[in-house]
Parts: sequence; structure tokens; C-alpha cells
Amino acid sequence: MEAQQSVYERYKTEVYRIGWRLQYRAKIIKNRECSFYGVEPAAVNFTTSIDNKLLIQQLIEPLPPYGKIILYKLYIQDQTESEVARQLQMSQQAVNKWKRKMIHKLSQTANS
Repeated sequence: MEAQQSVYERYKTEVYRIGWRLQYRAKIIKNRECSFYGVEPAAVNFTTSIDNKLLIQQLIEPLPPYGKIILYKLYIQDQTESEVARQLQMSQQAVNKWKRKMIHKLSQTANS
């Protein structure tokens, strides 16, 4: 009986750890792929949201076509990197790399 109890406790502990890891991983992914605004969409003022999206559209216009598509989907359509990657049949890391390159290019344009 004690052996069964010990095995039960061990499995219970392991299931708890797995659940914690999944929650932690989901939290990390959510923070990494957060919305452009940094808050939930319901909390954003509608007018401000539209103004920001129009400004973003004007800013990304001179970018290369592929970078423009990625930034449009991420920031205008509020999709996650994983969703964009799935749609464009590429990895999430590739989408992240494109995003960083395009943001860098935008910052260089703004500074010059």
C-alpha cells in the first residue's frame, strides 16, 4: 500500500510540474508576441487604435514587400508571430527575424 501511495505522489508531483511548465511557456510566448499596444485590445480607445494603425500603415509603406506583409499582419491585424508564420509557411523565428530587421530599418529611416 505504501508503494502505491509513493508512486501516486510521485506521479501527482510530476503532473503538477508539467502543468506549471506549460503555463510558464504559454506566459513567455504571450509576452514575446504581445500586441503592438502592450494592452488588451478591449482596453484601447477605438479612435486612438485607428490613428495608430493609420500611422503604422504610412510608416511601413516604403519597406520591402515581404517585410511589409509581416508587419501589416503583426501590427495592423494584431496577429501573433506564430499565426503569421503558419499563414506564410515559415518558422516563427523567421517571422521574428523579419520583424526585427524591418523595425531596425524603420528606426534608421526615422533617425536619418
